[in-house]
Amino acid sequence: MKRWLPHPLLTLLLTLTWLLLNNTLSLGQALLGLLLGWGIPLLCQDFLLRAPRLRRPGLLLRYMLMVVYDIIVANLHVARLVLGRTEALKPAFIEVPIDIEDEFLLTLLACVVSLTPGTVSSGLSGDRKTLLLHGLDVADKEAVIHQVKTRYEAPLKEIFECSPT
Repeated sequence: MKRWLPHPLLTLLLTLTWLLLNNTLSLGQALLGLLLGWGIPLLCQDFLLRAPRLRRPGLLLRYMLMVVYDIIVANLHVARLVLGRTEALKPAFIEVPIDIEDEFLLTLLACVVSLTPGTVSSGLSGDRKTLLLHGLDVADKEAVIHQVKTRYEAPLKEIFECSPT
């Protein structure tokens, strides 16, 4: 079953997305959606990252709410910065040491940091131990490093079972 249907939830999601994009529930579109929903994950299964086992689902929900809150607050902060004096901005690149070794969690961490307006993950070192960030307004690099490590990285290590890659 796993070999012919490697990602059943992804297949279902792709099929439903296809039907929504076509705005129809016709049999032909449903069959085409199922074919695409089955074929795309099958062809791409070597490229998809395996998510580590979820250890604390309740903490994941709390983490997601915290990230949404941070995105809203950062949007307001960036709007204030952009509408204010641009000479006062202090853009900077910051190297954040990372303890996570799992590829999926590294990707998730980089995405979360990039989703928060005012910061963008710009790169990962070759040894995967340092995440390069760009901040729009960085008064204190150490404070940004501390925030990323405690607010975003540490909870991910608690939520998922972290094992070396």
